[in-house]
Amino acid sequence: MRMILSAAVAALMASAALAEVTVETAQGPVALPGTPEKVAALDLGVADSMMALGVTPVAVPDKLYLDHLQPLAQSAAPAGTLQEPDLEKLAAIGPDLIVVANRSAVKKDAVAQVAPAIDMTVDGADLIADAKARLAGLAALFGKQAEGEALAATLDGKLAALAEAGKDKGSALVVLTNGPKMSAYGEGSRFGWIYEVTGLPQVDATLKSEANHGDAISHEFIAQANPEWLFVLDRGAAIGADEPSAQATLDNELVRRTDAWKNGHVVYLLADNVYLAPGGYTALTETLDALTAALSE
Repeated sequence: MRMILSAAVAALMASAALAEVTVETAQGPVALPGTPEKVAALDLGVADSMMALGVTPVAVPDKLYLDHLQPLAQSAAPAGTLQEPDLEKLAAIGPDLIVVANRSAVKKDAVAQVAPAIDMTVDGADLIADAKARLAGLAALFGKQAEGEALAATLDGKLAALAEAGKDKGSALVVLTNGPKMSAYGEGSRFGWIYEVTGLPQVDATLKSEANHGDAISHEFIAQANPEWLFVLDRGAAIGADEPSAQATLDNELVRRTDAWKNGHVVYLLADNVYLAPGGYTALTETLDALTAALSE
């Protein structure tokens, strides 16, 4: 009888070991007991990539912001803001796993009181590599490796097309507006990956590569730097703030003298994609498409 029980226990242990899933996260590999059925995605980029893989989260942030995420409002429960997850709502939903990233990453320990939690943050300075790694990690988590590989191949194709479009197109400056205020970002910074994927060098070598909030700049700075391309992100538009638009802020006599303005090379990117869903598959590919289209004209 004991031998039979031991064999049964051994079989169960072997089955459990086979079911275990190892996921690469922002903190390294994490072993999970199996494929979760109910996952709360407390980051828009994570929710975006899950949708691309054909997986619907059971819970998401209250505000989804991005147009292509709006269908989740009908299928997933709201569970607080990006910065403040609602633990009571999460407990009522009862997820098997909670995924945090970027803005919600600081709440990982708090939400882990409700269910196991993993952090899938992407680093803006190395966004493309991190986005690919997180996509592969989510694909492994949900047993969607084939789908993940297909999406990664499509992403690589878009990156190649953008690199080709950006050849010999001159210098660039990445600017974030926040109402009347402006910040510029250099290579290696939060939005420095835009230089990387386009192949366009930053116009001013003095920009801080480590500046998460960018360098505060003026219209005079843009005029003196005179970039051949301006890539613009409107923070106010991304979060729905009632403040002057990026177009209004940049429409200045000094900026109008730049090569970028005179040649129609001021590109207003979908700021909600870049600002709120870094690394999200659809958000990222839409941005790559927009950059390719602009540089191909």
